[in-house]
Amino acid sequence: MPEFNNKAMYKLSYGLFVCTAVQGDKKNGCIINTAVQVASDPNTISIAVNKANYTHDMIKETKTCNISVISKEAKFDLFKHFGFQSGRDVDKFSPEYPSSSYAMADNGIPYIIEGTNAYFSLNVKQEVDLGSHTLFICEPAFMTVLSDVQSCTYEFYQSDIKPKPQAVGTTPKGETVWRCTICGYEYVGEDLPDDFICPICKHGKDDFEKIIR
Repeated sequence: MPEFNNKAMYKLSYGLFVCTAVQGDKKNGCIINTAVQVASDPNTISIAVNKANYTHDMIKETKTCNISVISKEAKFDLFKHFGFQSGRDVDKFSPEYPSSSYAMADNGIPYIIEGTNAYFSLNVKQEVDLGSHTLFICEPAFMTVLSDVQSCTYEFYQSDIKPKPQAVGTTPKGETVWRCTICGYEYVGEDLPDDFICPICKHGKDDFEKIIR
């Protein structure tokens, strides 16, 4: 019998998107991998956003957001900026973030123009609690194509955009090592805490593999 393997999840096909929102004076955004058309009459798009993301709370409050479709021209810096840090801790649209990388939509929410090929302005019509995520059922108020470059899938991100892991030190033989498959950071210990976050790339336990040396 084949064993239960969480890595089967990586075989599912996903797109990748920057989801942006504005609440008061605060602009923010995060990376999401679920944005699909679920009906055509009326045109309806669903997006799933992790409840741990600050953007999630902003969408629940304002009932509106934009999604920018990431293309194959995107650089890893785009994923680091919007995916490896929280808007609760940093201003992702501070003056240090290049103004040439985004523009403001008519709904007052930024959309990303560098490394994307389209964007949608969405109004939330329904919400579904999915445990770790909320599914927002949305009506597009505006949409447009920004380039003809193909969209970036999760598989393409893993194979062509994400840096290959690099070793970051050695450990004595016989020790158990948990190695980050994203950046190569190594944690020594029999068990990796469930809430462990890589100090380098900010990915969680699911992106670590166990190695016995």
